[in-house]
Amino acid sequence: MADDRPEDGTRGEPVDGPDDSRPGQSDSVADDLNSAPRRAEASHPDVEADPDDQQAGDRDSDKGDQEREWWDDPGMPWKRKPTRSDIACLAWIGFLGVFSLAMLPVRAWLLGAPERLPWLVGLMGSRSGTTLLGSVIRVGDDLPYVWPILLGTLMSIKLDWTYWWAGKLWGRGMIEIWAGQSKRAARNYARAERWANKLGWVGMFVAYVPIPLPLTAVIFVLAGAQGMSLKKFLALDFASCLTWLVGYFFFGFFVGEPAVKLLEFYAKFANYVAVALVVVVVGLSFWRSSKKQEQRG
Repeated sequence: MADDRPEDGTRGEPVDGPDDSRPGQSDSVADDLNSAPRRAEASHPDVEADPDDQQAGDRDSDKGDQEREWWDDPGMPWKRKPTRSDIACLAWIGFLGVFSLAMLPVRAWLLGAPERLPWLVGLMGSRSGTTLLGSVIRVGDDLPYVWPILLGTLMSIKLDWTYWWAGKLWGRGMIEIWAGQSKRAARNYARAERWANKLGWVGMFVAYVPIPLPLTAVIFVLAGAQGMSLKKFLALDFASCLTWLVGYFFFGFFVGEPAVKLLEFYAKFANYVAVALVVVVVGLSFWRSSKKQEQRG
């Protein structure tokens, strides 16, 4: 066989690889060594950050809170910068709450005598007053009832349009605020909203049902949020309120004397109840104002 050795007589030596000292390789090795600590630091996110960086971040966060506009608050019903309409609607809703609270002593006083019942019904649209008016007429008292019921219907719905307006402006915004007061309120408003969505416009006639759910406000807000026109809302509101007041009147008429005896018993304490309610209203006003000042402070 032919000899495979090279012609110079030496045995085949392994060919040396490329020269390790060629330009570029040493630089890349150095780069790898320098980048190793950085990769190690990135792979351990729980390494303590620089205190100076933390303080700078806290300052930026405080600055962001200070720069937040007054209207950009979760307690407001809007999700944008309010317009004049938004401010006016919220002011009307606030006035409605204050007015209703201030009328409690007046209601208690008007309820204390049979001759004052027509004015209680006409000025307040009182359902209990309408029931008692029917009862005293049943036992023989000659009192008016047509004009008190008609006027009482108008007075009862006089500010309902504010809830419709709130729904038109903010959708469910007011419902979310009411529901956010407590867990119990959240459950009650969720239940009332489910009923309102199922009933549709018929819910306007259910809004005055005396049950422990905030049906009235929720139904009125959703009427505006769902696009019901103001004319239709006011017409349905008037019709439903009148229907219920007439129903209360006839209920009292059929009850008759037992309701009158209850009225006579209450009349003995009516003035004291009115005075007590005045004290409660004034006390609540001071308490709310002091609470607001504490929150601002």
